[in-house]
Amino acid sequence: MGLSITDLKKGVLFQLDGVPYRVVEYGQKVMGRGGSIVNVRIKSLIDGKVLEKTFKGNEQLDTADVSNQSVQYLYNDGTVFFFMNGETFEQFEVSADLVGDGAGYMKEGDVVQLQFFDDRAINVELPKNVPLVVTYTEDAVKGDTSSSITKEATLETGVTVRVPAFIKQGDLISVDTATGAYRERVKE
Repeated sequence: MGLSITDLKKGVLFQLDGVPYRVVEYGQKVMGRGGSIVNVRIKSLIDGKVLEKTFKGNEQLDTADVSNQSVQYLYNDGTVFFFMNGETFEQFEVSADLVGDGAGYMKEGDVVQLQFFDDRAINVELPKNVPLVVTYTEDAVKGDTSSSITKEATLETGVTVRVPAFIKQGDLISVDTATGAYRERVKE
């Protein structure tokens, strides 16, 4: 199925030279005589690189045949992450490079979305926010509990985030997986 360049709105997936991309930003300039130019920032779903591209007039692009599967994160051996589809019990191996920073926001047993292109796993989609337990953080200095003061906290996955001074070891907190930012303390 073809896409015209004006279909390249934010979030749309398409392929270029056999590589699937997601549109990050879209801008259109209308030229004289009804022609138009589309400027897009696109992110490769294979290696995460962001490119700027300009398309003209009536260029046609191919849609990217990308599918998602819900999978459970089993474990990793440092170089490969292992996932399993809970319905079919099919297992998938994904390189640590592909998982990238996402590794800090996944616990064994978590369910995530695995994205496939041409039957090959290309991306791990995490939930927007994940709850993680603080395994280590310094105690707040007495009287120093305003939320504007932050300190480092190590979470159960080994990732370190900045948290408000009132967060204690053992607290369950919600973390934004896109930015690694603390969101809130989660009531258990």
